[in-house]
Amino acid sequence: MKKWITELLFIFLGLFGASFSNRRFSAKNLIRAVFFQKILRINSHVPWPVHPTSIIIEPTKIQKGTRCPGLSMGCYLDGRNGIIFGKNVWIGPKVSIISMNHDMQDFEKYVGGEAVVIGDNCWLATGCIILPGVRLGNHVVVAAGAVVTKSFEENDIVLGGTPAKIIKRIGTYGSEETEYGK
Repeated sequence: MKKWITELLFIFLGLFGASFSNRRFSAKNLIRAVFFQKILRINSHVPWPVHPTSIIIEPTKIQKGTRCPGLSMGCYLDGRNGIIFGKNVWIGPKVSIISMNHDMQDFEKYVGGEAVVIGDNCWLATGCIILPGVRLGNHVVVAAGAVVTKSFEENDIVLGGTPAKIIKRIGTYGSEETEYGK
């Protein structure tokens, strides 16, 4: 009986868009997203589930990958120059990804530029900031509070600090290697 009710719930959630019936996420989070986005109209312009405290600017220029960016609380995603997420990108709370900057000579103007690109199997930890034009390789972990001001297209690394730099090399994603080796 419980399995049947769960099936019906996901069919119902699918009426709000395919991303709202993604079984990778708990039904509780998806129901909350439907309530805030579709009923209360908070972040209603975003076609995938996001947390009601997250701010998403220009979602039409964001390629979301296989997960739902902004589902963690307090995220700020500015997609005006584009943000491209790879597969399996995990974003912690209060992460900011900013793709557009102000003109240094006239703060009321914005500067166009390249999209921010986040590779596959990346983890952006709590409170990190990714600035305009940054490109990250595959399996890059950005430590909590780090500020990424330039591109790191190398794979299998941990970034940390302000400005961010490589602080550790790690095994490939999904391998049995650990930081201590095997």
